[in-house]
Amino acid sequence: MPVNEYGQQIGQALPGWTPRPRPTRETLEGQYCRLEPLAADRHAAGLFAAYQPAGGALWTYLGIGPFADEAEYARYVRSVEHSADPLFFAVIDRVDDTPVGTLSLQRQDSESGVIEIGWVAFSPRMQHTRLSTEAHALLLALVFDRLGYRRCEWKCDSLNGPSRHAAERLGFVYEGTFRSAHVYKQRSRDTDWLAITDADWPGCRSALEAWLSPDNFDTEGHQRSTLAEYRGRSRHQE
Repeated sequence: MPVNEYGQQIGQALPGWTPRPRPTRETLEGQYCRLEPLAADRHAAGLFAAYQPAGGALWTYLGIGPFADEAEYARYVRSVEHSADPLFFAVIDRVDDTPVGTLSLQRQDSESGVIEIGWVAFSPRMQHTRLSTEAHALLLALVFDRLGYRRCEWKCDSLNGPSRHAAERLGFVYEGTFRSAHVYKQRSRDTDWLAITDADWPGCRSALEAWLSPDNFDTEGHQRSTLAEYRGRSRHQE
């Protein structure tokens, strides 16, 4: 650990560090899905239809929804589609060009190179599929490989077990719970914090690429190895 002229331990030096660029409205192409900048005219109707099978439960841990009808949802999308932070993306299934979910990059601290994936709302069609994994992988690759951020965060209601499980599956590391951190929908929220750092990312990236490879799936679409197994192999190779 470095020590300054006063004998105090200090953080590792980052010579040449400069603020990171903020993400911009662009399309990110994957094998199974495509991320497009969210736009009401292009996406609202399809997203509202995709969300309907989940009912109101989809919105329990988000500060928005449920929405009474398509028009109400479209008004919400119009209110956020030009936002730079959060910067929203629609997830498009490449099989039929149908919008099936949304997510965002938010709390963009370009000075320190820290950013967060948030506002994740995936329809039942996306959940537990390659689309879900690849949507996050596309954002993580943008954050670390192209924009050069040092840390990507994930925060969720501590009672939202599926969200925390999804984050840990992707390689996010649990860092603690902030008690009474937020009020939404007239109730208190304890918030779990998780993160992937630039030191974690190479192993996470290798695991994601291996898991998403068509070779990892049999003719019926079942995975041959889990993402956790690939991440374990990556650690052993380091």
